[in-house]
Amino acid sequence: MAIRYNPVLKAFYQRLRAAGKRAKVALVACMRKLLTMLNAMVKHQTPW
Repeated sequence: MAIRYNPVLKAFYQRLRAAGKRAKVALVACMRKLLTMLNAMVKHQTPW
């Protein structure tokens, strides 16, 4: 899971959980954020 190893997504997930979001809702938000990050990397041809 990216929320375990990626510090940006981990902080985002923890912030959502602290705000009272359910675990699955926060996880789906992280999945969407990760897809956005990956699409930007493909668009700008930057390495991970």
